[in-house]
Amino acid sequence: MVAHARADHPDEACGIIAGPEGSDRPLRHVPMINAERSPTFYRFDSGEQLRLWRAMEAADEAPVVIYHSHTATEAYPSRTDVSFASEPDAHYVLISTRDPEAHELRSYRIVDGVVTEEPVDVVPSYPYAQNPN
Repeated sequence: MVAHARADHPDEACGIIAGPEGSDRPLRHVPMINAERSPTFYRFDSGEQLRLWRAMEAADEAPVVIYHSHTATEAYPSRTDVSFASEPDAHYVLISTRDPEAHELRSYRIVDGVVTEEPVDVVPSYPYAQNPN
């Protein structure tokens, strides 16, 4: 996610991490195209999003993490981010790339317009990532 955010800077980057439906286990990183190509707003390309959501449904997956970057502000959801948050079970991760030497990565739950920050644990991989059963 951080590498994707850095690569797309000065535009916002966006993507998801999919995992088994109902598991809350992020397993498959899917960087997406910011259709807006903007430093202040992101929107998934509608065709790419439709294909991805269909593929996740076919594979019994869900968007466990939905992420995007902020290029000039802190890693905190904007009013627009909150208004567009439509996956109540997802973790919304924001990466600030405003400092070229360091990044800020924070995670939130956004449900019914309420933003709740949650801790982030970075792990190299899950021991069961190759065999989720």
